[in-house]
Amino acid sequence: MEIDLSQFSQVFFEESLEGLESMESELLKLDISAPDPEAINTIFRAAHSIKGGSATFGFVQVASYTHLLETLLDEIRDGRRKMTNHHQDMLLLSVDLLRNMLDALMRKIDFCDPLLEELQQKFSTELNQDSTPLLSTEVEQKDDSAVWQITFKAGTDILRFGNDPILMFAELRALGQLDVVLLDTPVPDFTHYDPEGCYLSWQLTLATAQPLSQIKQAFEWVEDECEITYEALDQKSLEVTTPELAIEVAPQLENLTTDTPATKATKPAAITQKNQESGSIRVSIDKVDLLINMVGELVITQAMLSQLGQQDEIDHESLILMKQGLEQLATHTRDLQESVMQIRMLPISFAFNRFPRLVRDIGQQLNKKVELVLKGEDTELDKTVMEKIVDPMVHLVRNSLDHGLETPEDRKAKGKRETGTLTLNAYHQGGNIIIEIIDDGAGLDTAKILKKAKEKGLVNPDEEPSEEAIHQLIFKPGFSTADQVSDLSGRGVGMDVVLRNIHQLSGNIDLKSVKDKGSRFTIRLPLTLAILDGQLVRVGSHTYVVPLVSIHESLQVTPDRINRLSEEHQVIRLRDEYLPVIKVFDQFNHRADANEIKDGLVMVVDANNDKVGLLVDELLSQQQVVIKSLEDNYSKVAGISGATILGDGTVALIIDIAGLVSLAGINNKQDHAA
Repeated sequence: MEIDLSQFSQVFFEESLEGLESMESELLKLDISAPDPEAINTIFRAAHSIKGGSATFGFVQVASYTHLLETLLDEIRDGRRKMTNHHQDMLLLSVDLLRNMLDALMRKIDFCDPLLEELQQKFSTELNQDSTPLLSTEVEQKDDSAVWQITFKAGTDILRFGNDPILMFAELRALGQLDVVLLDTPVPDFTHYDPEGCYLSWQLTLATAQPLSQIKQAFEWVEDECEITYEALDQKSLEVTTPELAIEVAPQLENLTTDTPATKATKPAAITQKNQESGSIRVSIDKVDLLINMVGELVITQAMLSQLGQQDEIDHESLILMKQGLEQLATHTRDLQESVMQIRMLPISFAFNRFPRLVRDIGQQLNKKVELVLKGEDTELDKTVMEKIVDPMVHLVRNSLDHGLETPEDRKAKGKRETGTLTLNAYHQGGNIIIEIIDDGAGLDTAKILKKAKEKGLVNPDEEPSEEAIHQLIFKPGFSTADQVSDLSGRGVGMDVVLRNIHQLSGNIDLKSVKDKGSRFTIRLPLTLAILDGQLVRVGSHTYVVPLVSIHESLQVTPDRINRLSEEHQVIRLRDEYLPVIKVFDQFNHRADANEIKDGLVMVVDANNDKVGLLVDELLSQQQVVIKSLEDNYSKVAGISGATILGDGTVALIIDIAGLVSLAGINNKQDHAA
């Protein structure tokens, strides 16, 4: 029976990608002048595991390439080769290349990248050039021991466990010239014959410059279940060994070595695996144990309530027990909810880990010296939120490197350290997570931003906004202070997209900047997108939910603080600001108790880093609500981000503040300033 290895491929891909992350992390931390042997070993083990796994699954292209990495790393860890910056660059490029190769395998598409051939050539040149002077004495020995005769008797269960001898022979062939002879091996009689067993043996003759330890690695997955012997021969014995069966095996090996991943990837069974892989998540055993304990408590409570429910009459004592049971049920349900939410929580280090490489590459590209500091890497965040916040963070980091930090010369002229510091910090505050991107660079040029804003008509020519308001202008669509837009973009280009993405996560962003001191972007996000801390409000006979994180304050406004700009638009004066007010009932076509601002409550909320007021009839309670997608269950509604079911069974809609502002036709507060 043939084993379908594709059912295990998902595990291979996940482990390989983790291995690549480990390789990249260790390479970036490596001190080239004095490399840590354990770090080299970690990098080697990752490459070795990827090679072994890819060979097992028939991904020959990946196996062949990682064999080059492994050979180079093996020589480095053995002290036969010195680690250089060139090696580090090649290995980092290899990490990117292998990621793309694995991605192509997972998506069942052809992989074609000229970088593969280029790097293969570089590795081959490097291995051939540098090894000669270092291994002169070893080369002399290879004149007598470069030909190995290997007798390989396969274990009966080798095929049953998914190990294919053809793949091992392909790996050997990558080491040198290989001839394969099928030996005449006795087969059990019919009554004892296992149709799934393997009763074959081969004699392999390999001419190679590689050491025996390297040869043995081809069999390390099966060495415990197979009989393998190695014997060194002289070169002449190879020349007379031209068995007929070798001719039959060679084409199979040739096909394997030239086979593309796409050929293997066309199996329909693997497509199903691809669909499942994106939703996978690794969870610690502790979290699973806690979840199981919670379910156990629920079952016990349910059994107690069920027993009480079977009584024909409920006396006072039974009533007390039932109340206690319901209280326990509420407690266990809340604990179970928290445990389930914890399943989706991952350390933010999963997101932070990509930035050392990004900072290194951009720093080299811009000729800037940058020290990256990571803080709060253990802070946990919902997996979905983390995946969606990475792109905005990447954009902010790229902008800080491109336009925040100065060149070493400029920093030295300002009396600063030549090396700039970029800090990524994460921590919990209340029910939210705070992510900070901090640089000690030049800061925002307030005068230049104001000048550009006036040129674009975003600010009236005679207006002099506060410094904070000027800084917020970089989040306006299409606004940029860059004289020339590079591939890294100028500060301001795309900031509106960053802001929009963060708002879509029900979060907000704050900016503080001091000239020649640096900038600090502070992102505030909910811990999860599945549950929302909300303020329930009443508008007429309808109940809406406003995200608590967006609310600044709520107040009753006296008539003297209300200005009418037009029939539809009114503003209120709140301290030194004029804020536009949106009548919620008007936008959703309801009848409200308070048709005028003075008669209701104004809730001041954050919208695209501006403040607006929402006119509602009454504030109700604050509570956590479970978010249900309105788009999936009904259709997309302007100004509404989702729905939830309240305790009394009624449905309440969750207000999308940015969408409501757009629905009300409010573009910016300057339009409404008095």
